[in-house]
Amino acid sequence: MSQPIARPAASEYNPYYNTYVSLIPDHEDPLILLRRQPDELKAMLSNLTDEQGLFRYAPGKWSIKESLVHMIDTERIFAYRALRIGRGDQTPLPGFEQNDYVPMSGADRRSLASIWQEYDAVRAATLALFGSFDAEALGRIGTASGGPMSVRALAYIIPGHEAHHIGLFRERYLPAI
Repeated sequence: MSQPIARPAASEYNPYYNTYVSLIPDHEDPLILLRRQPDELKAMLSNLTDEQGLFRYAPGKWSIKESLVHMIDTERIFAYRALRIGRGDQTPLPGFEQNDYVPMSGADRRSLASIWQEYDAVRAATLALFGSFDAEALGRIGTASGGPMSVRALAYIIPGHEAHHIGLFRERYLPAI
C-alpha cells in the first residue's frame, strides 16, 4: 500500500480506543510505525535477562514478560478483527478480558528469546495482512466489543496500544530495574 492510512473518524471505533488512536502522531502512517516499533522496543528491552523479565514495578502488576505476551495476544486479536471486518464479515466480534489472558499465557515460564520470536512472527503477519487491504477494505466497519470498529481504526489501535506499553516500560519498569 503506497498511500498512508488516513486517521479514522471517531465514529469508526469505540471511545475506549481513543487512548491508543491518540498516541499516533498526526500525519504518521501507522504501518510505518508498526515497522519501526520493534526496533524501539528491542533497543529498550532486548538486553534484559530472563530473570529481569520477571520484574514487576508494583505488586499485582504484570511482569515485563507478561506485558510483552499481552502485547502479542492483543495484536493477534486486533489483527483477527481486521481480517474479519476487512473481508466483509458483519458478525459481531466479542471482546476479550486481558486480565484473564495474562495469567493463562504462561509468560513468566518462557524465555525472552521465545517471546521475541513470537513477537516478530505476529508483527510480520500483521504487516502482511494490512498490506493486503485496499482503500475499500480499510474503510469497512464492523462490530467489535459491542461497538463500531473499522479496519482503518485497527491500523491505528495496534501501534497505539504498543506505544502505550512502550511508555509504561520507559516510565515505570526500566527506571526501577
